[in-house]
Amino acid sequence: MAPSNYKRTAHRWKLLTIMMVGVFCAFGSFWLLQVMQGEDEDPRLAGPSSEPDYIVENFSFVRMTQDGKPSYVVSGKRLAHRPLGDVSEVEAPVVQGMTPGRPRMTVVAKQGRIFHEEHRVDLLGNVDIQRPATPTSEALRVRTQALTVLPDEEIMKTDKPIEMQLGAATVTGTGMVANNATQKLHLASRGQIVYPPRAQR
Repeated sequence: MAPSNYKRTAHRWKLLTIMMVGVFCAFGSFWLLQVMQGEDEDPRLAGPSSEPDYIVENFSFVRMTQDGKPSYVVSGKRLAHRPLGDVSEVEAPVVQGMTPGRPRMTVVAKQGRIFHEEHRVDLLGNVDIQRPATPTSEALRVRTQALTVLPDEEIMKTDKPIEMQLGAATVTGTGMVANNATQKLHLASRGQIVYPPRAQR
């Protein structure tokens, strides 16, 4: 009787050992699969959200008003859109305001970033704003190194130093908010205005 019980016990231990090995193998396979999936999702390994999903050379797009007329045009040498944050990086951007009834404003820069969800354009490097003279306003030119443009609101602003020419006068200062819709310009800090000498009669 004892040898029979011994054989059963040995058989049970052998079966338990096989089952334990199988469980460890199963958990080991699951762990390895999780590690491999984690490595594939690592953004450092060219994750989809951090890389451009499309690139356009020599692009131009127009935003229309509600009545179907051009409001503004954004163009440039190269546009790379990144889905993370819905942001486009632009080389040599040009922003042109074309709202009917407003003086046409043109802004150029070295680099730009378009924040599509916020309808905002940030321009960097040798920013140059030009607005031609009209029957009711003088010609305007502003130069700075950084500018935020809100095209839908026709507002441009910067906290950087500016050099502005308004007609024949020259203005220098730091910080500016310009509203093309109201034709008003505000300097954030004290500036200096230089008027040319009056012509002798």
